[in-house]
Formats: sequence, C-alpha cells, structure tokens
Amino acid sequence: MPEYLAPGVYVEETSFRAKSIEGVATSTAGFVGQARFGPTAGLPALVTGYEEFQRLFGDGEDLLLAGVPATNHLAHAVRLFFENGGKRVYVARVFAPAAASSVEASRAVSPAIAVFGSDRFLRARFPGRAGNVRVTVTATRSGNLLTGPAGARRVTGLRLGDMVEAGALKNAHVTAAGADAVTAANLYAVSFDAAGSPQLTNAAGNLDLNAAGLAAVQKITLDLDIGPNLDSSTGSRIEHVQRLSPHPDADQFIGRILRHENPAAGIEPPADRSQRIFFDAVAALPALAAERTSFARDLLVGLVAASPITLANGSDGVLALDAQYAGSGSAASATGLPALAEIEDIAIVAAPGAAALGAPADQAVRDALVSHCENLRYRFAILAGPREADTATIREIRGQHDSKYAALYYPWLVASLPGSARETVLYSPEGAMAGIYARSDIERGVHKAPANETVRGVLRFSRNVNKGEQDVLNPEGINCLRFFEGRGLRVWGARTISSDPEWTYINVRRLFIYLEHSIDRSTQWAVFEPNNEELWLKIRLTIEGFLYDVWRTGALLGTRPEDAYFVRCDRSTMSQSDLDNGRMVCLIGVAPTKPAEFVVFRIGQWTADASII
Repeated sequence: MPEYLAPGVYVEETSFRAKSIEGVATSTAGFVGQARFGPTAGLPALVTGYEEFQRLFGDGEDLLLAGVPATNHLAHAVRLFFENGGKRVYVARVFAPAAASSVEASRAVSPAIAVFGSDRFLRARFPGRAGNVRVTVTATRSGNLLTGPAGARRVTGLRLGDMVEAGALKNAHVTAAGADAVTAANLYAVSFDAAGSPQLTNAAGNLDLNAAGLAAVQKITLDLDIGPNLDSSTGSRIEHVQRLSPHPDADQFIGRILRHENPAAGIEPPADRSQRIFFDAVAALPALAAERTSFARDLLVGLVAASPITLANGSDGVLALDAQYAGSGSAASATGLPALAEIEDIAIVAAPGAAALGAPADQAVRDALVSHCENLRYRFAILAGPREADTATIREIRGQHDSKYAALYYPWLVASLPGSARETVLYSPEGAMAGIYARSDIERGVHKAPANETVRGVLRFSRNVNKGEQDVLNPEGINCLRFFEGRGLRVWGARTISSDPEWTYINVRRLFIYLEHSIDRSTQWAVFEPNNEELWLKIRLTIEGFLYDVWRTGALLGTRPEDAYFVRCDRSTMSQSDLDNGRMVCLIGVAPTKPAEFVVFRIGQWTADASII
C-alpha cells in the first residue's frame, strides 16, 4: 500500500486488464550428431542458415572415422531442414576421440617459434579434419606516422600496445611476409608517459624521434588469411582476421582476439565462435614491461617468418555410439542431449545419423531421445529406422518404443550429393521432417498435422511404399513417406508411437505442448501471490483470453468458445487442504481438432421420388 503522509494530489498507475499469455515458439529444432568441426561441449550453437552451419561445423563432406569414410548425416540434415522451411536449429556436436584425448590440428613443432622460452603457435580451435588449414601471416605497414620539423618530431595515430617499425623506411602501406619482412632491431612497442605522450621502446631503450637517421615510423599489424581446408575436395573458404597486434597490452592482441574457449580455466569464448583457429599461449604471459615488449617483437618476427603455417593432424575421431549421443554433464561441460536441455526454446529434437549406427546402439539413441522429451515435457522427438529396413524390420523397431512424445518415419531419402548431379546418397529423414514441422507451424499453426506436405530437396525415397504396405504400417504408428503421381513426394502419416488413443496424433500432442509451455512460462508471476478470489479471477481471465485466441485460429473444436474450452479456478477446484498447503489448482479443458485422416464420401443413386433415410 502506498503511503499518504502529506496533503496533496497523488497520481498513480493501475491496470484494469488481465495479464496476457504469449505463445511460445514451436518451430525451433535441436539436432545432435557428428560433424567435421565445431565445439564438442557447452551450450549448443544456434544456426539460422546452412552457410552459418558450414562456418561453425564444417561442410557436408564425408567424415573420416578411424580411416573409414562415413556420410555426414548431421550436415545434410541441417541442409534439408532449411530447404524444407526450417528457420532455427540448435546444434550439439558429438565427438568420439580415437585416443584418450581429442586431436586438434596444429603446426609442426619444427621449426619452432621461440617466444619467451616456449613455443607459441596457432592451433585449430576444435577437433576435426576441417581444422587442417594453411594460415598465411603477413605484416601490414600502415604508413609514415612521423610528423613535425626536425627537433620537434612526434608520432600520431598510436594506441597502447601498438608495434611500430622505425628507421630509414620509405615504403608505406606495404604488406609483407617471410623471413625478411620485418627487422627485429627496428621494432618498438608503444606506451604512454604520465603526460599522455607516446613512447616507443625496445630492448635498446626509448626511440629518439629526432635521431638523424630516422626517416619514418610505421605501424605494424598482423593479418591472417586462413584456408583453404586442406582435407576437403568440395571447395574451400578463406577467412580473414585483420589488424591484430602481437603485444599483450593491445586491445587487438592476437591472444585476446583468438583466445581459446576454456570454461574450466575461466576463459570466456571469443566474440566470434566461428573462428577456425586460436592462439595457443601455453605459459603465462610476461609481467614486466620490457619482457612484454620482447615477447611482442619475437612473436611478430616468428609468425611472419614461419608463414605460411600449415595446421595438420586434425582428426574426425571414431564412430560415436549411443553413450556419446546420450551425453553427460551440464552447462559448460554438457555434451550430447544434455547440451540441448540447456536451451528452453527447443521444441523439436532429432539425432540425424543415429539410425545408421546399427543395433543395439540405434535403439539406445531412440530411447535416449524419447526419455529426453518425456523428462523435459515440452519437446517432441523425430525418429527413424535403419537405412536398409523393410516392412518387417520397421514394424519390429516400432514395437521397441511406446511414447506420446515421439513419431517414427519410414523410409529414408535419396538426394543428390552436393556438387555432383549424378551421384546420390541416402539420408535419414529426421532433418527434412523437422523442417516440415517448422514450415507447417509457421504457415498454418501447431494444430495442423505435419502431413500431406511435400518433401523438398530429395530425388526419391529409398523404398516405394504402396497402399497395401501402409495399411499395415499406419495403424501401428509408422508414418510413411510416399510418392504420388502428379503430386510428388509427400509425408503420408501423422501419428505418434503411443498406444494411448488420446495421443494418437502428432498435432494433438504438440498442441498440448504449446498450450502447457505457454501457460507455464507466462503465469510465473502468480507464484507467492495471495491465494484468494482475486488471484483466482486473474488466472481465469488470463487463461481464458489466451485460449480464446487459440480457438480463433481453428486449433480447437466448437462454434462457440464455451464449446471449445473451459477454465475453472475457484472453491470447486481447491479444498481447504490445498489452501493450507499453499496450492492453487486451476482446471483447464480444451477440445483439440484432430486431422481428417480418413476422408469418406458416400455416394448413391438418387431420384426425385427417393427419400434420404
């Protein structure tokens, strides 16, 4: 209650409307699988396009697992996700090292870059053959920074930690590399005195700007050209990291811009996690100013002289099994499915490529996906059977699972190999189906079954499922992908793998996920409010307003709102024991629309004197 202590006019704001509920997004997907590059632990990366996926996780070329090429299912699933209408997907990379520790690409130890008593060099940020790149290091001179007449010379355009080259230098704006690109004796580090005037210092002391032989002072920065990927035959991409400084005091210090993400050591991730390399500083940086200057000089000279630097020995690891997909840990140490659990917005979950693992690992991954969705409640899993599955096999696989939080699709997809019009490859359907889910949600709404939708980006299905086969598969909850002459490739099933008839249809389960999650997220304000009639009224008005909007979209049955839903929150839903134990109970009933799975037209002969019985 406000206090009124002195006479006067008091203007106060109040609200005469119920709080509103904002519907949660249902089209955001989460994928877990093996890739050619990218982070292997911590929060999954948000990807909004296939090009972005390639920057973070490498291209779609085959993985080399223990020397054996394997289809890059995750990359192609992401591609098909966006081709079929998906907008956002979080990706958690699974990595199974071939040895006790992961293998990240690095430069050869010899010749060493000796800086402050240790070797410091560039290393791939993450494991994977996509880290095998060639790095060209160049020293770029910015031009003459020396101004003023003899006896009163000064330098301009400098910042703390800049490295400059001084002497009888005549060429400005020169980019150079190699052993003779820079001269160590001519390199100076920039600092500032108490008056704010720049000082240029090296091992010999401060530079006298009025020295007779001094002709120019030029700033030196490091530019890195990263690429191409040495182990890729499908093209390459060159990345540029420009205007770096070798001095630890500089804002653009190479060790700060290309820092290694190490949460255990308190090192935050770089601003751009798509950077392919990082600066490996094994030992602590020198503390004394003179030593930091020597460090910067040696690093600059060493990196430029060693250019081009080849990073090699990156490995894709071995084939990941169910334990890697199931993952472990939390937050910064999370891997696999627990990494996806850290993101609340994910509504669709899949593990592209897991269906190719073979029994019993593929069944274990499907079980892990189902458990993940059932435990988190607000997610739905997309499952697939093995590549070579026939009707009997896919029925056997369906019999291994029973859940209202998952759907099973059959058969696999046949698509052109990117970059080759003649070669084809088989992909599991999870990526394309997740994109179709997202497309249906965006265009129609989550209440529309993601079926009778075209499958984009594929040539055909691995098997032609006919009506007779689907008559057997559909009642068991196996959603078939079928080709229809004149109508193309379509999803021809909308059932969950649940034996409970209340949850037969995917859209009904996902509609309830949407309603429950939206109400859960938007009514947190009610916790610890006084549990009385005023609160109950506010809750009723809030939820009724939300369900009215849902009914207007066609998600609920009924010609009137009272036929479509009801909300009760009063003494009839709560006992005195509930009130004494701090419980507010609200009862909500909704009538969801179900898909017209069987469209029946009854036709008979009719004459003028006939009657309709």
